[in-house]
Amino acid sequence: MGSMSRCGNCWDNAVAESFFGTLKSELIHPRIFSNRTLARTVIVEWIAVFYDRQRLHSTIGYLSPTQFKDHYWSSLESQSAA
Repeated sequence: MGSMSRCGNCWDNAVAESFFGTLKSELIHPRIFSNRTLARTVIVEWIAVFYDRQRLHSTIGYLSPTQFKDHYWSSLESQSAA
């Protein structure tokens, strides 16, 4: 994926690079997949089940992305109710 910013500005890629670094270090490198279909299945499951619902992320207050999203929508609902 190419950068969308000026040459030398890599900040827009930081989130993607962090995600793929985590994916590689926590899931890909520790194992050998027998075929691409199995690798694809394991990666999709890791993202949907573990990364989004269970893995805590320091940048969002040590919540999972799903918890953070739920808190965000709850705060919007409570603001509109007030």
